[in-house]
Amino acid sequence: MPVPFEGGCLCGGVRYRVTEEPLGVVICHCTNCQKQTASDRSPVMWVKADSLEFTKGETKTLEVKGTTGNMQSRHFCGNCGSPIMTQPHARPEIRTIKAGTIDDPSWLKPSAHIWVASAPPYALIDEELPQHPWNPPSIG
Repeated sequence: MPVPFEGGCLCGGVRYRVTEEPLGVVICHCTNCQKQTASDRSPVMWVKADSLEFTKGETKTLEVKGTTGNMQSRHFCGNCGSPIMTQPHARPEIRTIKAGTIDDPSWLKPSAHIWVASAPPYALIDEELPQHPWNPPSIG
């Protein structure tokens, strides 16, 4: 996988760079991700907080209670509304980046589906990938 890699929002007003390999790439089906993306899923990757650097613009932030019940900061472009990343308050060392914001996602290979307990009946789930009803034990 190419490191560093970059990404940003739809309008180009917010840009970021990640300087280390992701800790994991998964497809999330939690209700918060469903509402944020207007979809049955959200491909995301976990990265170390100190490996993420914003290189252009600033995000707006919405503080919400996550599906786990813990608070999280949802960062998005204030101009075009693109969701960029989530900062879980219970895991300050991690950032969850929306995979759709990566400039070249061709190298991404999800390793699992998470929060399948809240996936809608029409959700497309790759049966060849592991499925976790909630977060996998490694992330918690």
